[in-house]
Amino acid sequence: MRNLKLLRTLEFRDIQAPGKPQCFSLRTEQRTVLIGSDHGLIEIDPVTREVKNEISLVAEGFLPEDGSGCIVGIQDLLDQESVCVATASGDVILCNLSTCQLECVGSVASGISIMSWSPDQELVLLATGQQTLIMMTKDFEPIMEQKIHQDDFGESKFITVGWGRKETQFHGSEGRQAAFQVQMYELALPWDDHRPQVTWRGDGQFFAVSVVCPETGARKVRVWNREFALQSTSEPVAGLGPALAWKPSGSLIASTQEKPSQQDIVFFEKNGLLHGHFTLPFLKDEVKVNGLFWNADSTVLAVWLEDLQREENCTLKTYVQLWTVGNYHWYLKQSLPFSTCGKSKLVSLMWDLVTPYRLHVLCQGWHYLCYDWHWTTDRSSGDNSSDMANVAVIDGSRVLVTVFRQSVVPPPMCTYRLLLPHPVNQVMFSAHPQKSNDLAVLDASNQISVYKCGDSPSVDPTVKLGAVGGNGFKVSLGTPHLEKRYKIQFENGEDQEVNPLKLSLLTWIQEDVFLAVSHSHSSPQSVIHHLTVMPSVTDDEPGQLSISSSVAVDGVIISLCCSSKTKSVALQLAGGQILKYLWESPSLAVEPWKNPSGFPVRFPYPCTQTELAMIGGEECVLGLTDRCRFFISDTEVASNITSFAVYGEFLLLTTHSHTCLCFCLRDASFNTLHAGLSNNHVSKGESLRKVERGSRIVTVVPQDTKLILQMPRGNLEVVHHRALVLAQIRKWLDKLMFKEAFECMRKLRINLNLIHDHNPKVFLENVETFIKQIDSVNHINLFFTELKEEDVTKTMYPPPVTSTAQLSKDPDGKKVDLICDALRAAMESINPHKYCLSILTSHVKKTTPELEIVLQKVHELQGSASPVPDAVSAEEALKYLLLLVDVNELYDHSLGTYDFDLVLMVAEKSQKDPKEYLPFLNTLKKMETNYQRFTIDKYLKRYEKAIGHLSKCGPEYFPECLNLIKDKNLYKEALKLFPSDSQQYKEISIAYGEHLTQEHLYEPAGLVFARCGAHEKALSAFVASGSWQQALCMAAQLNWTKDQLAGLSRTLAGKLVEQRKHGDAATVLEQYAQDYEEAVLLLLEGAAWEEALRLVYKYNRPDIIETNVKPSILEAQKNYVALLESQTATFCRHKQRLLVVRELKEQAQQVNLDDEVPQGQESDLFSETSSVLSGSDMSGRYSHSNSRISARSSKNRRKAERKKHSLKEGSPLEDLALLEALNEIVQSTEKLKDDVYQILKVLFLFEFDEQGRELQKAFEDTLQLMERSLPEIWTLTHQQNSATTVLGPSATANSIMAAYQQQKTAVPVLDAELLIPPKINKRTPWKLSLLE
Repeated sequence: MRNLKLLRTLEFRDIQAPGKPQCFSLRTEQRTVLIGSDHGLIEIDPVTREVKNEISLVAEGFLPEDGSGCIVGIQDLLDQESVCVATASGDVILCNLSTCQLECVGSVASGISIMSWSPDQELVLLATGQQTLIMMTKDFEPIMEQKIHQDDFGESKFITVGWGRKETQFHGSEGRQAAFQVQMYELALPWDDHRPQVTWRGDGQFFAVSVVCPETGARKVRVWNREFALQSTSEPVAGLGPALAWKPSGSLIASTQEKPSQQDIVFFEKNGLLHGHFTLPFLKDEVKVNGLFWNADSTVLAVWLEDLQREENCTLKTYVQLWTVGNYHWYLKQSLPFSTCGKSKLVSLMWDLVTPYRLHVLCQGWHYLCYDWHWTTDRSSGDNSSDMANVAVIDGSRVLVTVFRQSVVPPPMCTYRLLLPHPVNQVMFSAHPQKSNDLAVLDASNQISVYKCGDSPSVDPTVKLGAVGGNGFKVSLGTPHLEKRYKIQFENGEDQEVNPLKLSLLTWIQEDVFLAVSHSHSSPQSVIHHLTVMPSVTDDEPGQLSISSSVAVDGVIISLCCSSKTKSVALQLAGGQILKYLWESPSLAVEPWKNPSGFPVRFPYPCTQTELAMIGGEECVLGLTDRCRFFISDTEVASNITSFAVYGEFLLLTTHSHTCLCFCLRDASFNTLHAGLSNNHVSKGESLRKVERGSRIVTVVPQDTKLILQMPRGNLEVVHHRALVLAQIRKWLDKLMFKEAFECMRKLRINLNLIHDHNPKVFLENVETFIKQIDSVNHINLFFTELKEEDVTKTMYPPPVTSTAQLSKDPDGKKVDLICDALRAAMESINPHKYCLSILTSHVKKTTPELEIVLQKVHELQGSASPVPDAVSAEEALKYLLLLVDVNELYDHSLGTYDFDLVLMVAEKSQKDPKEYLPFLNTLKKMETNYQRFTIDKYLKRYEKAIGHLSKCGPEYFPECLNLIKDKNLYKEALKLFPSDSQQYKEISIAYGEHLTQEHLYEPAGLVFARCGAHEKALSAFVASGSWQQALCMAAQLNWTKDQLAGLSRTLAGKLVEQRKHGDAATVLEQYAQDYEEAVLLLLEGAAWEEALRLVYKYNRPDIIETNVKPSILEAQKNYVALLESQTATFCRHKQRLLVVRELKEQAQQVNLDDEVPQGQESDLFSETSSVLSGSDMSGRYSHSNSRISARSSKNRRKAERKKHSLKEGSPLEDLALLEALNEIVQSTEKLKDDVYQILKVLFLFEFDEQGRELQKAFEDTLQLMERSLPEIWTLTHQQNSATTVLGPSATANSIMAAYQQQKTAVPVLDAELLIPPKINKRTPWKLSLLE
C-alpha cells in the first residue's frame, strides 16, 4: 500500500551541442551521461550542468555530414576505460574519452540495427542488416554468427506422449475438422518498425530477441543462452509488439500485445509460454508502446507510450508510466506526459544501474531530466478517535482509499475509490488535526482535487464504494465528497512543457494553503511555493491555485515533513542538512534545525523517510535511509530498520530480524531509545514482538490498538502490539472507561487483574461504575474467575516508567477478598436478583471459599416463591455452582451444614447413585442430634468438630471418643473440651503423656503426667529425660524414703555423667546420696577443679588432695600438652599440603589454559576420557562415582556428603578439605582457652610451676602459629569475590573463557563459607601472669 514519491528532479536544459540527440548511456563511476547524436558523442555532467567532452564522429568519417547518420548503441566499458559506439552503417568504434582517440574495432557491411552488451560486459551481440546475430567477446573477437530467424523451437522443446492432443479432443459444434485447422498468424502491428529487439537477463546467462518472422509476418520472441544456443521460441501471440524487457530478477520477459479492444503488457516465461498480463489505460490503436524498462531491483516497470495520429489537428503526447505490482495486481503509480513535437519530445529513457528508483530521460531539444523516486505510505495523520486511519493508494486515475478504523480490506480491494479525470501522481491528507480525513489529489494535468468529509448535498459520482458496500448492503461509512478542483497557475508555462513533474513534495498545510517544492533547472537551488486558493465567482467554475509566495533555499530539498500538533515544518537537503521552515511567520524564513545543544542537525546520509516527533519534551527529526539506517537528529541509533511510524507518543519500528518494536516517547530520552534499539540481545518485554518476515508498517489506528502491517507479497496483517494495547487500556482505565478496557482485554487475552492492579484505590472507589458499565453477569463472572493475588503491574505488565500514581497494595488485606467483598456489596445494592450468580461467584472465589454461605443462599432461593423479573431459580444457581466447584466437594459442604434438604438438592444434581446416599441419609436422620453431627463430621474427616459433638453425647460414648483422639492425635483439642478436674481429662492426659513418651519426648510427657497427678509416670519420664530437679520433686511428692532417694540419685548421676554434666551429677550425689567422695571424683573427671576443692575442704578431707586431686591435675596437664602438640603437628602438615595443592593447580591452569577443561562439580557432566590434563592435575582426577549417585536413598546421599571433602591426596576438592580441617583445628583450639585458664590456676596453687609454664608456653606457641598462618592459608577470599576475567594484550578468547570457567567452578556455592577465615579472639583471658 505504498506510492512512489518524487524526491528530487535534476534538469540540464539547452545543452549546447550540434545535431539532434538519438540515444544516451550512463557512466556510473564518473556520474556523467553520454549522449549520442547524428554528429558524434557528448559527455555531460548533470550536477554541474556542463559539457565535459565532445567527440565528433563526422570528422573521422564514421557519420555523414548531412546528419543522416545514426548511432544505434552506446556502452561505457568500465574495465577498458572506453566507450563503445555502434553506427547504423555498420561501424563499431572504441572512443577513449580521456584522450579523445577513436578506434574502429570492426565493421559490418550490411549495417547494424542493434548493439547489446551483456550485463557483465563480457559479451556483445550485434544484429546485422542481413538478419543475423553476431556474438563477440569484450575484446571484439567473434564467437559465432547465426541467423536471426530459426525454424527449430530450441533445446527446451516440449515433449508430448500424445495425451491431450488436439486431434483426440471433443470439439462440439465445430466438428472434427476443428482438430485439423491451420492456425492463422496475424501480421505485425501497423506501426511496428520491424527492427529486432534484444534484452538480457539480469545474470547475463540468457538473452531474448524479438523479431518479425518473414514467413508469417508476425513477431516472435526467441530465447538464447550465453553459449548462443537457441533455448525456446514464444507461442504465437496475436498483436505482439516490438517492445521487450527481461526482468532483472530473471523470472519474466515483458512485451506488449494489442487486443481487439485494449492494449496489454504481457509476460513470457523463459520457455516461451505466456504468464500473466495487465491492461494499459488506453484503447486499441490509441497509443503505441515504444519501450519497456525494468528498474534495477525489478520492482518498477517503466512503459514509454506515444499517441497515434488519429486526427489531423490533435495534439499528440508521449507518456512515461511507472507500474508496480502488489498482491498480483498492477498499479499505475506515476504518469509523466510529454509533448511529441518540439523540444520536449522524448528521445530515450533508462533506469539508473546503481540507484534503483532514479529515471533518466532525454528529450529532443537537448533537455536532460533525472527523477528520483522512493516509496512512501500516504496515510492520514490525526491522533484522535475522529481520524479514520485512511491509507490512499494510487492506481492510475483512481485513488484507492482504505479506512482501517472500520474494516481491514486487503489490497487490491479498498473501502472506496476516487475517480479522477487524469492519472494521479500525488496524494496528501490534511495536516489539520481535526480534518485529517480530508485529502487532496494532484493529477498529471496539474489539477488538485480536494475531497472533504462531511455531509454532501448529493451523491458524488467520483466516489465509488469498494469492498464494503453495494449489493443491497447498508454502509455505515461516511465517504468524502469532491469539494472542488483547482488548476495550478504556473508563472512560466514552458517549464511545464519540458518537465511534467514541476512540483514535488506537495503538502496540505492549512485549509486553503498548500506547500510545494520545485528545483531550479540552472543551479542547485530549491524553491518552496505557497499555493493559495483564489476566490472564484461561481461554485461551478474551476478553482485556481496561485503561487502566492516563494522562498528560495540553497541546496536541493529531497524531503519535507510537518507535525500536525506543533505545525513545525522540517526540510531535508540532499547533503543531509535539516532546515526549519517558519511558514507562519511574515518573513517566511528558513533556518537550520538545531538540537538541544544548539548545534545544527545534519543526517550523515540522506533519508528517504522523515518524521517529526517529541522525545523527552524536545522536537526531533527522525530519518530512515534506503539502506535501513535509522537516525534520531544526527545520531544513528539502528542499522536494521525496515520501516517506522510515529503515532502520538509512540514510535513503532520493524527490523530485519522480523520484529516490531514500540517505544513510548513521552517519558523517554534519547539515550534510552538508543540503548533500546542498539541492544538486540536483551529481552524488551512488551516493547518487542515478532512479526512475519519482511513486514512493513502501513498505519496505526489512532485511539485503538490495531497496527497494520503489509507483507512483501502485498497481503495485510493486523496485529495488536502489546505496548499499544496496554497503553490504550491504561488510558481507558484512567478515564474510568471500564467497558472499553474490558472488551479489549477479553478479546486480546490480557489478564483482567490489570483492571484492579492499575490503580487499586480508584477501582475500589468505582466498583459500582464498573458493574454498571459491564452490565453483564457472564462478564463479571469472567472477571471473578481470573482474579489472583499476584499484582500483574509488577510481574506480567510492568508500566514503561515508574508511576507515582500507583498505590501500594494493603499488606493486611488480601486483594482477591477485598475485590470480592467490594463487588458483592455493590451488586447487592444495585440489583441482587439480577447479579445473583455473580454474588455466588464472589463467595466461591475468595481465598477461603465460603461454600456454606453459597449453599445457604441457594437454599433460600429454593424457598422463595415470589417471582422477581431478573431472579435466578435455585436450580439454575446450583447448576452454575457445579461449574465452579467440584460436585463431590459441594456435596460434602452441603452435608456439613447438617441441612438434609440442602444435601438432597445437591445430591440430585450430582452423579451419585441414590442407592448410595439415601440409605446413608436415612440412617443419619434416625440418630440423636449430637451423635448425628459427630457421624457427619467423622465422614467429612472434620475430626476436631467430631470430638466436640461426641463429647456432648454423654459418658457412655467416651471410650469411642478416646479412641478417636488417640487415632487422630487430637489430644490438645480434646483437653479443651473437658474440665481439668474430671476423670475424662485425666485419662486423656495419661494417653497424651504415653503418646509423647513413645515419641521420645520425655520431658513434655513428664509435664503432662505431673499436671494430671500421675506422679509415678511423671517420675519415669523425668528420669529418662535427665531432668533431675523435676524427678526429685516427683519423688518427694511420692514420699519416697532416703534409701529410695539415694538409689534414685545414683541413677540420675549416671544419666548426667552420660550427658557430660559432671557438676550436676556431683550435686545429686552429695545432697541426696551423701556420697561426697564419689562427687569429688566426678568433679575431677569433669575438670571442675575449684568445685572439687570446695567439697574437699567442706568435709575436711585434705588427704584426697594428695591421693586424687594432684594426680588428676598433672594427668590433665600432660593430656593438654600432648593435645596441643598433636594439633600443632596436624596444623602444620595440612598447611604445607595446602600450599602444594594450590601450586599444582596453578601450574595445571597455566598449562591447560587453552583447553577449557571444566573444573569442579560440573565436570561430572563430561566424560573422564575427555580430560587433557598434565600429570599434576591428573593425579587429582578419579572416578566421581559418588557424585553421580541419584537421590534414591538418604543413606547414599549421606555417604556422598561424607566423601565430598576427602583429605586423600589427589582428590579433586582436596584444597577445600584441607581448609575445612584447618578451620576445625583453629576453632577447637580457640575453645580450649577457658579450660587451660582453669587448670593453670590450680597448677600454680599446688606449686606445679614448671608444668604450668610448660602448658602455658605450649598453648601460646600454638595460638601464635595459627594467628601467623591465617593470612597465608585463607588467601582465596578476595580472589573469589572479585570475578574478574584474565584480560590483557596477550589474552586470547580461549584463555579468557578458560580462566572464567576456572573461576566460576573453582568453589561450589555451598562451600563458600570455607573461604572465610576463622576468628581468634585475642581479648579472651586465658594466660596466668603469675606463671610468666
